[in-house]
Amino acid sequence: MKTTIRTAEHKWLAFAITSLFLLLFAILMIPAKTEAMPAFARKYNVSCNTCHAAYPRLNEFGEQFIADNYRMPNWKDSTTKTGDDMLALPSSVPLALRTQAYVQGRESSAVDVVSGETDTADNDMQAPYLIKLLSSAPLSDHISYYFYAIFAEKGDNGSVIVEDAWFSHDDVFGTDISMMLGQFQVSDLMFPRETRMTFQDFMVYRMAGLTYDRGAVFSYDFSAVDISLGLVNGNGIEDNKTINSPGYKRPDHMFDNNSGKSAFGRLGGDIAGINLGLFGYAGKQYNATGDAGMDNGDRQADKNAWGIDISGKIGYKTWWFAQVIQNDWDGFINEGQQYRWTGAFAGVDYIHNDHWTYSLLYNYADANDLKNTDTVYEGIDINSLTFTTSYYFMRNVKGIIELNVDFLDTVDKSGTYWTGHLTSENYALVGFDAAF
Repeated sequence: MKTTIRTAEHKWLAFAITSLFLLLFAILMIPAKTEAMPAFARKYNVSCNTCHAAYPRLNEFGEQFIADNYRMPNWKDSTTKTGDDMLALPSSVPLALRTQAYVQGRESSAVDVVSGETDTADNDMQAPYLIKLLSSAPLSDHISYYFYAIFAEKGDNGSVIVEDAWFSHDDVFGTDISMMLGQFQVSDLMFPRETRMTFQDFMVYRMAGLTYDRGAVFSYDFSAVDISLGLVNGNGIEDNKTINSPGYKRPDHMFDNNSGKSAFGRLGGDIAGINLGLFGYAGKQYNATGDAGMDNGDRQADKNAWGIDISGKIGYKTWWFAQVIQNDWDGFINEGQQYRWTGAFAGVDYIHNDHWTYSLLYNYADANDLKNTDTVYEGIDINSLTFTTSYYFMRNVKGIIELNVDFLDTVDKSGTYWTGHLTSENYALVGFDAAF
C-alpha cells in the first residue's frame, strides 16, 4: 500500500505479532532425525559433511579442496574414458541447484527517496527467494572452472544474472602462482559471502562496493604467509557497451567504462591457530550526483579501502571471525572534499550437532563524512545483531529461524530527500535453504 512512514508504535505491534507467528511456524516444521547425501557430492561419491561443517560453512577439508583448485586427487576417475590423453570431460554435466524460500516479518519499508511514498509489507512471503544453478569441474591438470547463475533473484521473475564465473589455473608457467580470471567478489579474499550461515549479509562489503567485479587475481603461498594481488575493471558486472567506432554491427562489447583499473590485495597468515589478514584496495569510481546522489556523474573520484580480518576456531564446533574496513571516497560527492567512513562485522558459528547450528552476526558502520549529505549514502549507518538457528532435515536441506535486532535510533527527514535511517530494520524470518 502507498503511505508515509508509519509510527514506531504501530510497526512494533505488527512486528511482534508477525514474529510470534513465524516462531510458532518454525517450531512446527521440525521433523525426526534423518541422514542423506546431497547432489553437490555426486562427482566424488562423498557426503556434504566431507567439505562442510554444516552447509554452507566450510570445514578444513573444504578449504583445502578450494586451495587444491576445486578438485580431489582422484578427479580423473569420474571423467569420460575416450582414450585421448588430451581430453578430460566429466562423465556427466556437473550441475547443482540451490534454492531458498522465506517468510519474513519486518519493520522496514521501500521508500521513494524523492516523493517519500512508501510501500510497506509487515509480513512478506518471499518464496522463492532465489533459484541458483551452479557448475564446476576440473578441465585439465591445472585448470578448473566455476560459475553460477541466479533465476528470479529476490522476486525478480523473468531475470537471470550470472555472478561468479571464472577460470582458475593453479601453476601459471610452472611458478606455483595461481590465477583466477573472470567474474568474482573482491571480498572473497577475506570472508566469502556465499558461505555465511546467516540470511543477513556482511554489510560493509556491499556498502563499500567490494563485491562482484571482473578481473584477475594472482596468489602465492609462502608457507608462513600467503599473498594475493588482483586487478578489476572497478565498475561491477552490469556494464557492457557495443563497440561501434570502427563501423556498424561489430560483434565485440566493452565491459569496462574507462581505461583505469582498480588494484587490490591481501597478505595473510596463521599465528598460533589464528588467521590474520591485511587488505587494501585502490581505484576510482564515478562521483555521485542527481536526486539523493543516486546517479553517476562524469568525474572520477578516488575509491580507497584498507582493512583487517581475523578468524579462528574454538574446539571443533565453534568458528569465529571479524572484519574492519576503512573507506576513503575523496571527492565522491563534492570535488575536493574528503568522505571517510568505517564498517565492520563480527560473527560466531556454533555447530551443535548434525541437526542444529547457531550463529551470531554483528554489523556496524558509521557513515561519518557522508552524514548530512542529503544522499542515500547517509544510510550506510548500521548497528544490528542477528541471531540464526538452523535445523538440518538432511545434510543439504535446512530450516532457518533468524531474528535481527536494530540498535540504531530512527531519524526524521531532514533534507530535500527521504534518506537515512527512517525506520528500524528489526525482522524475524523463517524459511528453507537447500542444495541438490
